[in-house]
Amino acid sequence: MLAIDTIYQLKEKEKHIGRLLTLKNVTVTNIQLRTGETIPEHHSKREVIIIVRRGAVIFDVEGEEVLVTQNNILHMDPLENHSLLAKEDTDLVVIQVTS
Repeated sequence: MLAIDTIYQLKEKEKHIGRLLTLKNVTVTNIQLRTGETIPEHHSKREVIIIVRRGAVIFDVEGEEVLVTQNNILHMDPLENHSLLAKEDTDLVVIQVTS
């Protein structure tokens, strides 16, 4: 068993991106963004699952925008281009899975 702390970092600094865990087929990353902060378009070679723990963020996935909050989860296929815009101070978890 391993319990990993995910401390809210936005009180001390702006944008935070930190890898939490790397296993053979899975990588887990914590991203924290202030309102209005962005992450430019990019893609992953892996399947991606986004879980928002706090706030709201707009993902533009291949030109289609989706608002991701605590009330939904986003799944993206490998190589889907996407970018992020924080609509509120946001704390999210990115799970990348190799099939």
